[in-house]
Amino acid sequence: MWKFYAVGSAFFAALTALLAKKGVAGVDSNLATAIRTTVVLALAWGIALWGGAAGKLRELNRENLVFLILSGLATGASWLLYFKALQIGDVSKVAPIDKLSVVLTIVLGILVLGEPADPKTLAGGALIAAGTLVILS
Repeated sequence: MWKFYAVGSAFFAALTALLAKKGVAGVDSNLATAIRTTVVLALAWGIALWGGAAGKLRELNRENLVFLILSGLATGASWLLYFKALQIGDVSKVAPIDKLSVVLTIVLGILVLGEPADPKTLAGGALIAAGTLVILS
């Protein structure tokens, strides 16, 4: 089931890039990010409330909160930089560079989380990196 969610995420990430590119035209990229974030915030809380997950807020421990807050800060920084890059660059070049996050995630998953480094994962990461270099050259 996780693969279905991952493919859905990839589809919506691609759609996000295209819609954001059109949305940031002639608009301050930070304002555009703030508008987008407000929509995401409303949607996420709506889903959490509708599904009953918001009631479990008290079950979060300090570590959960610290890492979720840090993740939110990283997401915010990523979105601000992504929107600025989209505003001044071609979406066909910005998006592949952004997807280098996959390679960085593989490396950090191995180094920080101790996840297994099987040959298929390493080869896939290398191909993503190589593909990004081809697009940029």
